[in-house]
Amino acid sequence: RDDDDINDVASMAGVNLNEESARIMATNSDLVGTQMQSCKDEPFLAAVPLHKRILETAKKLGITDVPAEVVTFISHATQNRLRTVIEKVTVITQHRMESYKDDEWYEQATDVRAQLKFFEQLERLEKQRKDEQEREILLKAAKSRSRQEDPEQARLKQKAKEVSR
Repeated sequence: RDDDDINDVASMAGVNLNEESARIMATNSDLVGTQMQSCKDEPFLAAVPLHKRILETAKKLGITDVPAEVVTFISHATQNRLRTVIEKVTVITQHRMESYKDDEWYEQATDVRAQLKFFEQLERLEKQRKDEQEREILLKAAKSRSRQEDPEQARLKQKAKEVSR
């Protein structure tokens, strides 16, 4: 039934499928069953070094001869695998470049940069507080007068003098 529908459409267009197929077979009879390539089949990797590496590996496994078709096949397989990996990396980089800040369907849950700035500010304040405490201790040590000369006390007085300068 389907073939009749196709023939009906072809006959309505004024085309005889039997004549067309005979004409195609007559003009391209030498091409039927042959493989066509648009460009020369060049290996992706250098054939001589690759063949040497394959032979070295094959000798370890007890194989003495490796045909040239194997080298070509491995070269094409490597090219195909590399192409696939590069395509995947390209997709990944495109995803990483997308910005969702302006998209209304996405809501920001946490702001890591703001959190880091907050922690840095806390560290600065803590450092300032410790410096102030140390300065106060040094000033107290410089003002205090003790009868016995403690080496630690002398060191603190010296440091207090340096800080006051």
